[in-house]
Amino acid sequence: MIGLRLYLAQRISAVIMAPLMIGHIAVMIYAVQNGLTASEILSRTQGSVWWGIFYGLFVVVVSVHAAIGVRAVVFETFRIQENWLNPLTWVIGLSLFVLGGRAVAAVVL
Repeated sequence: MIGLRLYLAQRISAVIMAPLMIGHIAVMIYAVQNGLTASEILSRTQGSVWWGIFYGLFVVVVSVHAAIGVRAVVFETFRIQENWLNPLTWVIGLSLFVLGGRAVAAVVL
């Protein structure tokens, strides 16, 4: 049952992540083509609730998606038992969430 839940969680996170990634890449292309500096970008994102929601959601789905993906790779490579694999998955996911959340806070707050 946990395998089905992980499968669905990774697929659902991919469906949510795809348009967010396209939006992120579009914004990066816009910023580079218009020669925006880091300070100009930050001046546009500081205090923006919309950017906070956009990148906050991005961080959540990437954390879920990547943690499950790394879990699968680690299992296939090292055949680690689930009693070690499950905590590893949580540590990876929570670490990505914390690091990503800090980045979003730095850009938006």
